[in-house]
Amino acid sequence: MLRPYRRGGTNKRRDEPMPTQGLMDLSLRGRTALVTGASAGIGAASARCLAELGARVIAVARREEKLKQVIEGLENATYWVLDVNDHKALAERLDAELKSGTIDIVVNNSAGPKGGPILSAQLEEFAAAFQQHLLTNHFIATRVIPKMKEKGFGRIINIISTSVYAPIPNLGVSNTIRAAVASWAKTLSNEVGPYGVTVNSVLPGYTATERLEQLIQATAHRLGKTEEEVVNDWKNAVPARRFAKPEEIASVVGFLASPAASYVNGVAIPVDGGRLPMI
Repeated sequence: MLRPYRRGGTNKRRDEPMPTQGLMDLSLRGRTALVTGASAGIGAASARCLAELGARVIAVARREEKLKQVIEGLENATYWVLDVNDHKALAERLDAELKSGTIDIVVNNSAGPKGGPILSAQLEEFAAAFQQHLLTNHFIATRVIPKMKEKGFGRIINIISTSVYAPIPNLGVSNTIRAAVASWAKTLSNEVGPYGVTVNSVLPGYTATERLEQLIQATAHRLGKTEEEVVNDWKNAVPARRFAKPEEIASVVGFLASPAASYVNGVAIPVDGGRLPMI
């Protein structure tokens, strides 16, 4: 766009392109983003954020009515109703999409395993969580990354947890699997970095979602406290003294997906209001 601006310290005005050096480029126009677990919470907020930045968004989840609500009013958005653990169905969707284009951005987001002490967890719980959080992430990555590499642009963004740095009491299975996903992401980032593809993780703190409500209820029952007491305890542990909104987590996702984050690779970013100690 042509706009007048002052140059060289003179008062002379010239119609020339405004300089772009130093401006933050957040535009995702021409990009396609796949967001899993997109029917609510952080996934839904991420889908909306990426769409607002210009991406064509594919929202993926099992609840069709919720997905319809998420993409309502969004330009160039669609949805897939499926369970990402059904790799056969997921492969069919991905392969059909990749025949005609690329998936430039993937947001891996999935509800965490149920809470409980690690010693009380059954082997099947670890296996199910590993399948849902790590194997599915890897399955998607192996299909989309070849075209990302050809194009010289790609973003894999994983929604994990602050437990990567500080295990959360009574979330034994989740702590274990989240750490595995973070290690997988870091390893992958080293391999794909030379091709313009970045792999990063976002670590939400206490965020106002259905998942947090479930954890509050379970914690209150376990400790013999009221839910209000648990909420107050958790908020007081956060310097911001409040829970995050899903949109605040999604804003970091949007940045990591953008051209502005082209040199951010292999990191796990806490978005927790300052709750974690210095890392």
